[in-house]
Amino acid sequence: MRHVGRTSLVDSAIRELRQEIASGVWPVGTKIPTEGRLAEALGVSRLSVREAVRVLVHAGLLTTRQGDGTYVTATDEGEVALKRRLDHAATMDIIDVRRGLDLVAARLAAERREPADLDALRETLERRTAAHRAGDLDAFADADVDFHLSIAAASHNPVLLDLYRGMSQAVRDTVRRDHCMERAVLGSDSSHQDLLDAIEGGDGAGAVTIALAILDQQERDL
Repeated sequence: MRHVGRTSLVDSAIRELRQEIASGVWPVGTKIPTEGRLAEALGVSRLSVREAVRVLVHAGLLTTRQGDGTYVTATDEGEVALKRRLDHAATMDIIDVRRGLDLVAARLAAERREPADLDALRETLERRTAAHRAGDLDAFADADVDFHLSIAAASHNPVLLDLYRGMSQAVRDTVRRDHCMERAVLGSDSSHQDLLDAIEGGDGAGAVTIALAILDQQERDL
């Protein structure tokens, strides 16, 4: 991160923060450094940093959590526009799109997964199972989406992963919002273990079949 000049300090700070986000230094979901650290890194006042962050929060790239910090929510305005559109999408429309993404992700993950990918899948599935047993729907929704994001990451296709990230909040919201969806996902624990097993075993066709069955079950429970 470069020191910014004395002219238009806020605008320069905005540009630098945007660059950190767009370049992937701060991926979506990352907590950004504190005001003090950013001010020191950029060579500007905390006030300038605060205003730059406020602008990016308004643009939808960042979100501030009271008492916690500021997190990256999108990499650019195009992703923000997609998320806002998905906020109003019907559950069935989201499932239709997921048919395309999930099936490709499952097949590619089975073909390309690496040991670190399998570790991430096991960790997210363990969290999902623990939340399932505790009946914690919010934690379950987060872990469920993280599991499918991990499958997309295991595909090693950055475009596919970006598309899935763009949909992740909408998927979380549908799990929390629709009571019939709650019943569907809370009963689908073993199928996700089967999906992980197929990916780990390099069975692309089997992974696709299981991923499709999961989505079909969700559709039936709507």
